[in-house]
Amino acid sequence: MRSKSNFVHADVPDVILFDWDNTLIDSWNTIHAALSETFIKMGHAPWSLEETKQRVQHSLRDSFPSLFGEHWQDAAQTFYKSFEKLHLKKLKPMPYAEEMLSSVLRIVPILGVISNKTGVYLRKEVVHLNWCDYFVDVIGAGDAEKDKPNSAPVNLFRKNNLSKNEQVIWYVGDSEIDIATANSSGCVSILINDQNARRNIPDKIFSDLEFSDCRELATFLKNL
Repeated sequence: MRSKSNFVHADVPDVILFDWDNTLIDSWNTIHAALSETFIKMGHAPWSLEETKQRVQHSLRDSFPSLFGEHWQDAAQTFYKSFEKLHLKKLKPMPYAEEMLSSVLRIVPILGVISNKTGVYLRKEVVHLNWCDYFVDVIGAGDAEKDKPNSAPVNLFRKNNLSKNEQVIWYVGDSEIDIATANSSGCVSILINDQNARRNIPDKIFSDLEFSDCRELATFLKNL
């Protein structure tokens, strides 16, 4: 575990919000396959898996216009068609993710998901894994007026689920955009540095706390 030198170790947070893709579930192969089919259909050279890991952070409505210009909605239809065929079949939790959620829920009373995956697909995946009981709310791309790293999704979660008593919110993710989301919304930023996550984040960008995997995060909370 690593932390900012000036980070004060607080008490147990009131709320923990999680990113979804590659924080709680392993989805790179599915995303890469759907993107590759989209690129080929639209006449673009597909990215490698490593390029996909480096470049995919923003929601589709924020990223596709710059990738495909005026044809971005056609590209979106292709992506969604491919993604729908794959995402539930290949759905796989990250190591220790479910054990972590079960453990953390005994300590932190309010858990939620804030993701840049389109909301309807995100909620289907939560249901498919039988994880609904872990979260009070699941917010995806398109559910708020803007997507991550804008603070709108976190603000929507606050409006729908929190009172003024919940002051300390952790936002847990695996990427630079998740750190930015925490910063924009006044949350404590938590990075789960799985595999090559840190390599894809500029050295000048730091989270408040950094863990190697879900199990290390759960252990840290138990010891607070």
